[in-house]
Amino acid sequence: MTSAITRRTLLATAAGGAAVLAASPAWAGKAPLVRQRIAGLIGDAAAAPTVAQRIDVISKALVGSPYRGHTLIGSARYAEQFVMRDDVFDCVTFCETVLAAALARDPARFETQLRLIRYKDGEIDWRARNHYFSDWCANNVANHVCKKLLLPGSETIEKRLTWMRGLGPRQASMTVLSREALIDNRSLLATGDIIGFLSQRPGLDYFHTGFVVINADGRIMLRHAAKSRGRVVDQPLSRFLADNHVHAVTLLRVKEPATVASVI
Repeated sequence: MTSAITRRTLLATAAGGAAVLAASPAWAGKAPLVRQRIAGLIGDAAAAPTVAQRIDVISKALVGSPYRGHTLIGSARYAEQFVMRDDVFDCVTFCETVLAAALARDPARFETQLRLIRYKDGEIDWRARNHYFSDWCANNVANHVCKKLLLPGSETIEKRLTWMRGLGPRQASMTVLSREALIDNRSLLATGDIIGFLSQRPGLDYFHTGFVVINADGRIMLRHAAKSRGRVVDQPLSRFLADNHVHAVTLLRVKEPATVASVI
């Protein structure tokens, strides 16, 4: 996950010197080609009957895509601009892009879905952006995109957040599951579930996120944009938990949309 401090940094220019368009929405590179790829991903997943299956199809197609942080434009001092990219990702923008494409079902609806997922009430404003993943979870439950996945052993904890200085200190309420309880209840996980990994740093809520994927052989994988690997990868969830000394997680399950969400 790009840290709350670095996510307010202005977008660096694209590789090869091509400037990212600074309009709203701002598409990286050549806008028609990027839009065409989004449309292709949505079309490839169109036959999948459930949103979880569409998440799997779309996210799998993006495995191998480069990792890059600092891809959002705006800060406490600079105006927010709405950025849509499908060429590079951090862990949050990967989840947002895949989820928006899986929910849209139609390329024309992708922008609306991404706005709703990234910003509180879909408002393109730096303060409305979900800088903390606890905000991301709370707002995407409130807007009915996701629901909390409450496995046995889930509990609510409070943490004071100070990582994002421009927002000021705030208190976060998080529903978490210990690593041991997650392992004990792993049979209740499903492809497309969103998993956030609790940070042990003072002032920070989560350090990473990704999608759960259940392989055909039953292995539980984490599909995520990994800074350490420099790309989107599939990795055994158990290995990630061990390598990163994870002590607790938060789980969300994407809801089947009854109607298409709209932003005025």
